[in-house]
Amino acid sequence: MELTLPQNIELRRDLAQVPYRVALDDMTARNAAIAEGTARELIWLLEHPPVYTAGTSAAADELLDPRFEVVEAGRGGRYTYHGPGQRVGYVLLDLKRRARDVRGFVHAMEGWVIATLADFGVESWRAPGRVGIWTRDSDGREAKIGAIGVRIRRWVTMHGFSVNLAPDLSHFGGIVPCGIEEFGVTSLARLGHTIDFDQWDRALLARAGDFLAALEVPCGKDAA
Repeated sequence: MELTLPQNIELRRDLAQVPYRVALDDMTARNAAIAEGTARELIWLLEHPPVYTAGTSAAADELLDPRFEVVEAGRGGRYTYHGPGQRVGYVLLDLKRRARDVRGFVHAMEGWVIATLADFGVESWRAPGRVGIWTRDSDGREAKIGAIGVRIRRWVTMHGFSVNLAPDLSHFGGIVPCGIEEFGVTSLARLGHTIDFDQWDRALLARAGDFLAALEVPCGKDAA
C-alpha cells in the first residue's frame, strides 16, 4: 500500500542513513521555502549516523564523552543522541494555516508518538517537567523512549521527534540525555518488540490524520 499524507503534505522517507548536517541544511532551506510559499509542507522520516546534537539550552557539563560528532542543532532543548536504530521524524508545517499555538503543536506531536507506540502494545506518556516520551522499562523503572525538540521560524515548524526502535543504548552514555540524569533510556527492542522502520512508518502515518486534525483552528477562530 502506498504511503501518503493528507492535505497535500509531502512525505519523504529515507531508509539509508542521512548525515545530520545534511539533513539540517535541507530542513533549514525547506523551512524558509515553506514560509515564502514556494514549497509544500513536509514530514520527513529518516535515520542518522551516530551524532550528538545540542539544543539552545544545552549545558557544557552535560556532554560527558564526545565520542561522536557534536552539532549545534538550533532547536529547543538540550543534548540528544541520534543514531542507527532510531527513527527520526522532522515535521515542517505552516502554523499560519493552522492554530498558531506552539504548545499545542508540541502536545499534538507527543500524542502522535504515544498513540503509535500504543499500536505496538507499548504504553507511554508525557511527564510533567520532563520533555519527551516516557514508558516503563524492562526493569520496571521509568525511562525515555522518545525525544521531542522543535524550532519555529516565521510560524513554520522544524525538527520534531525521535523514537528508539533498536539503537545501541550505550551511545546515550556520552551525554546527559535532555539534561535529565535520574532516568534512563530504553527502546522498543529492549522492551521485547522487534519493529523495523517500515512497520513503524506505516503505523505512524496511519495516525497522521489525527495529528493534523489536532492542529486545526477551532471553529469560529481565524488562523490569520
